[in-house]
Amino acid sequence: MSEPVYDQIGAGYATRRQPDPRIAAAILEAIGDAHRILNVGAGSGSYEPRDREVLAVEPSATMIEQRPPGSAPCVQGTAEALPVEDKSFDCAMAILTIHHWSNWRQGLDEMRRVADRAVILSFEPDFPDFWLTRDYLPEARELDRRTCPSPAEIVQHFGTGEIDVLPIPHDCIDGFHGAYWRRPEQYLDPEVRRSISTFARIATSARALERLAADLENGAWHRRNAALLALTSCDVGYRLIRADFSQQRAT
Repeated sequence: MSEPVYDQIGAGYATRRQPDPRIAAAILEAIGDAHRILNVGAGSGSYEPRDREVLAVEPSATMIEQRPPGSAPCVQGTAEALPVEDKSFDCAMAILTIHHWSNWRQGLDEMRRVADRAVILSFEPDFPDFWLTRDYLPEARELDRRTCPSPAEIVQHFGTGEIDVLPIPHDCIDGFHGAYWRRPEQYLDPEVRRSISTFARIATSARALERLAADLENGAWHRRNAALLALTSCDVGYRLIRADFSQQRAT
């Protein structure tokens, strides 16, 4: 197994990546009545249900070390070769992780192998309307096109599933890529960027941040994005995918 990406960039990740309760509620609703949960690409444990039987699988030792006391048990492993038996879980969840997998199709097959249903939080890799990638980091969209399947491709591969838009609150406390859509100055903070893998993976991000800083100072960002400041939540491309495999197995 090659060195996981978060062994290189994940130090201090858990400081900024705290579960947002509104996103957590949407994930829990998607999980439904499932009791035995496998968290694939679990990271530091965000969004794991506390009232269920959960096993986490995570490739990065750096991330495993950041799991807080009382977290679900965690084993080191990859999505592409889950170290659990067939049909041993009610639900397999994968939260903002699929774009880091080496083979997303194999990972999805593994989720279907071990669980009766899947819940995946991912994003539209070609989403055109988020200002950060549209105006400053178009390279991020190119990278996402290469590394992340679209939600439609995930459903197509599963052969079943539903896709829901997940609007992001303006004050989201989980510091992922799109969390600061109404707080652009946050992207200039190196501590914020440490928990966003995009900035570690794109060599040109420093120049993009210089342009953003200049546009915030001269007012150009606010002139282009004034309508966002009146919103309490916004669609910036995140999608919640639910798939139930029980009918597939029954037939």
